[in-house]
Amino acid sequence: MNLFPYDIRFDFMALRRYALVISLALLVAAVAGMAVRGLNYALDFTGGTGVELKFDKPVDTEEIRKKLIAGGIESPVVQSLGSTTEILVRLKVEGSEVNTDKTGAEVLAVVNSSANPARVLRGDFVGPQVGAELAQQGLVAVIFVALGFLVYITIRFEKRFAAAAILTTLHDVVVVVGYFAITGKEFDLNIFAGVLSVMGYSINDTIVVFDRVRENFRNMHKATAYEVLNKSIGQTLSRTVITSFVALLTVLALYFFGGDALKGMAEAQMIGIVIGTLSSIFFACPLLLWFGTTRKDLLPKAKDLSYLERRP
Repeated sequence: MNLFPYDIRFDFMALRRYALVISLALLVAAVAGMAVRGLNYALDFTGGTGVELKFDKPVDTEEIRKKLIAGGIESPVVQSLGSTTEILVRLKVEGSEVNTDKTGAEVLAVVNSSANPARVLRGDFVGPQVGAELAQQGLVAVIFVALGFLVYITIRFEKRFAAAAILTTLHDVVVVVGYFAITGKEFDLNIFAGVLSVMGYSINDTIVVFDRVRENFRNMHKATAYEVLNKSIGQTLSRTVITSFVALLTVLALYFFGGDALKGMAEAQMIGIVIGTLSSIFFACPLLLWFGTTRKDLLPKAKDLSYLERRP
């Protein structure tokens, strides 16, 4: 199925300078947002009080969260504990003194009802140092993922391709994270998972285009790099658009029907899909051109056989 003609004649590379300006503008805005405003870390990273509750009947975590907000409890995080009757409520800590028993009683007073009685199983306090360690581990995870991509693409393609793919992926990730810094929305583990999925989607989309670029470099002997890149983008355009559209549909379903707890992750994935699709076309391929990639870079290096001529 092709949405666009396989041999579409459109000069994608002619837009590379405009794409670069837009990409740089997004990067500057994202970096500035992170530097000036910073991320609004959620309880996953800042620490807080956790209260485990058990109900007599199954409960919906989203309804409990709305009930807590209506009861005056700010920014509660409600999670299921593997059972429809047991939940974990996490709250921010205000002040230096922490009384988990008092906090548990306040939460119980809001969510308890005669129709579905609840009781507190236990209350715990998680200090900010645990959240700091979690943020550090998340950063290490991103670095290792990027290094893994770099090694894989260098082996499969060539170092210029690897550099272009990593820069494109980092561009997409920074823009997504910058969005949350600028908007001030809470950045939790769900959103971080969404950012990691953006890395995977972005690199996959870029590799598909690069694979066609490599194939065309080997087959189109008389074509210039400019022509090869244009041809490759056109040949993979239908696949790129269809894949992105289907992925976007699934994320939209998650956004509208997954509840408020998953909206942040869905937003990260939606932005990542759109930015990743555009960057694989208008950012990754122009980088190959600016890096001076040629057909010779993808051919096996000729062996030096001059020593054979010197043999008797």
